[in-house]
Amino acid sequence: MTQKPIVVWSEIPVSDMQNSMVFYQTVFGYDMSLDETGPNPIAVLGNAMGTVGGHLYPGNPAQTGQGPTLHLAVPGKLEDAATRCARAGGTVLSEPIAIPPGRFVYVRDPDGNSLGLFEPAAA
Repeated sequence: MTQKPIVVWSEIPVSDMQNSMVFYQTVFGYDMSLDETGPNPIAVLGNAMGTVGGHLYPGNPAQTGQGPTLHLAVPGKLEDAATRCARAGGTVLSEPIAIPPGRFVYVRDPDGNSLGLFEPAAA
């Protein structure tokens, strides 16, 4: 039996779509564009419609410290991603935490959404 994905899609509520697109592009290197073809405008993370992924949408972020935490893979070194996060208006909340699959730091995006910046372990 093959393992099925546990998370199949994620949606991140943001108060300022353009500002949030710049943040996620800066921190994660995503190629993002605004898609206004549906009932709500969305910005797909990395324009990855054919895979497990997610998008930004106009919404009300959870109160600071509440809501789920998404852990998103970063390009390159974790410390570089944490620096990009802070420079782009996010808040770095922890030192790197090592777990068997890699390392991560807890951060908040400019809206206060909880994220984990994740660097996979070297294969």
